Amino acid sequence: MNWGNKLLLVFAGFGSFMGFMVYRCMQSPVNLVAKEYYRDELAYQQVIDGKALARQLSSEVQVQQSTDSIRIQLPAEMKAQAIKGQVLFYCAADSRKDRHFDLQPDDAALQRLPNKLVLPGQYMVKVDWLVGDARYYSETPFTVQ
Repeated sequence: MNWGNKLLLVFAGFGSFMGFMVYRCMQSPVNLVAKEYYRDELAYQQVIDGKALARQLSSEVQVQQSTDSIRIQLPAEMKAQAIKGQVLFYCAADSRKDRHFDLQPDDAALQRLPNKLVLPGQYMVKVDWLVGDARYYSETPFTVQ
């Protein structure tokens, strides 16, 4: 074998390796932060305003896990209020674990969700709720066991 054949083998090996790596990368799932990124970015001012309103409350949204449920406790000012909203369990590592729920707290501003509805993992619990004309927003890191 002369140096020309060896050079050809090196280029062929490199090309094969690159082709294999491209194939492997194409098989990996891609999890986007949001499917409608541009639309969400335009509406982000509502999130900023909601966080500012939520910081003015007496306490933060509390998320706790018990043996049978996940409890979402809203601040004391929300007790006996007509509340409409959404809860998102956002998993940055795997979008298939994301879960959306309607916020339907009781008179004590507490909502319980069965543990089986949310898979184990690390989440950012995003709570967006409306009381009258005021829109509140809270993000709480949470780990489901």
